[in-house]
Amino acid sequence: MKSIAIVIFAGLISLSAEVFSQDTISLSRKDIWAKVSERNLQLQIQDQDYKSAQADFKQSNSLFLPDVSLSHTGTSSTNPLIAFGSKLNQEILTASDFNPALLNNPDVTSNFATKFQILQPLLNLDGVYGRQAAKSKMEAIHLQSERSKEYLELESVKAFMQLQLAYKAVDVLRKAELTAGANLKLIESYFNQGMLQMTDVLSVKVRVNEIKNQVQLAKSNTRNASDYLAFLMQEDMNGKVYRPVEELENSISINESGIGLSESRKDIMAMTKSTEAYHALLKSSKMTFLPRLNAFGTYEMYDNKVFGARAKGYLLGVQLSWNVFDGYKSIGKRQKALADYQKSEAETNQYKAQSQMELNKTSRQLNDAGLKVSLSKLALEQSQEAYRIHNNRFKQGLEKTSDLLGSETQMFQKELEYLQAVFEYNFTQQYLSFLTK
Repeated sequence: MKSIAIVIFAGLISLSAEVFSQDTISLSRKDIWAKVSERNLQLQIQDQDYKSAQADFKQSNSLFLPDVSLSHTGTSSTNPLIAFGSKLNQEILTASDFNPALLNNPDVTSNFATKFQILQPLLNLDGVYGRQAAKSKMEAIHLQSERSKEYLELESVKAFMQLQLAYKAVDVLRKAELTAGANLKLIESYFNQGMLQMTDVLSVKVRVNEIKNQVQLAKSNTRNASDYLAFLMQEDMNGKVYRPVEELENSISINESGIGLSESRKDIMAMTKSTEAYHALLKSSKMTFLPRLNAFGTYEMYDNKVFGARAKGYLLGVQLSWNVFDGYKSIGKRQKALADYQKSEAETNQYKAQSQMELNKTSRQLNDAGLKVSLSKLALEQSQEAYRIHNNRFKQGLEKTSDLLGSETQMFQKELEYLQAVFEYNFTQQYLSFLTK
């Protein structure tokens, strides 16, 4: 038994040297989120969505700010009306211009007009509610973006824990490989002494090959987990692999968490803001039936030369307009806004109910996971003791090789199951915290 322990210890030392000789990058849990929050493409996409909604809201400033335009137009015409009007605007009319022959058949008349125009909204109630809708939409997208950041942080924690679990599985399986190798040497020695048959040796060799295959699969899992972390952080690994600085926890800490659904959870607040936006659009559609009041003003300069300013004049006015009937367009728009608002209300209530159901489900899963950890730990301890007994009895010739192999397989299988149970409990606890955040 002492010789087997020496072989396993030496093998573990060589394993550590092999692992650290690879092109690995040490990665700490606290470093992940800093990189993810800075580089993740999904967060960048959501940031652009928010900027787009913000730009939509800024467009509604036109409800209060004037629309100012400046134009310079040049014309040349022999049209009697245009020619006479051009001279009149340029303030160059003379008595001879009223000659009927010249009025009916004028010479080519050039006119250059510089026009400065301003339109100022005074009272547009539909625009006021439209601005409120744009603001609520912007706030909803911002809240949803913040919630997505929280979820991505949870996903980063999960990915790191999966990387830890993958490395721990490799350690366990390599330990199983070393144990199986040591047992193979012992059985080969017994076979050479004529104490065992060739079938016993072959059974152990099959077991050794099975473990080697499992070790290779576990190594692939470490690369898969490493690649996913690299994807989240938008890093090019280029053949490299991450190795966690902190090892996977092999125990759990039970924290009491409330299962009440918080109305201040960002995704729920986002749904509420979205409903508010639809409600504001409904009000806006109703306000289109009311008149609008706008002011306008122009300042004009005319000359027969480019950019000239021989004649000047201005115009100021206020317009009250009322679209009495637009062919059912406004009525249909209001009906659509009402349907969208009612749909949004139903979706918000449905989302809250689903969120509460998910919260209750996760709470039960956490309790089940805690029980699973306790039972897995007990099963691991029992399997370790069973293997120790089978191993001692095998050396005394009181156990079959198949019994030893079965006991060995069960021991390492239970160790992997225990690590998986701890992982599931710790992540479920993180997920429950996310749901109640």
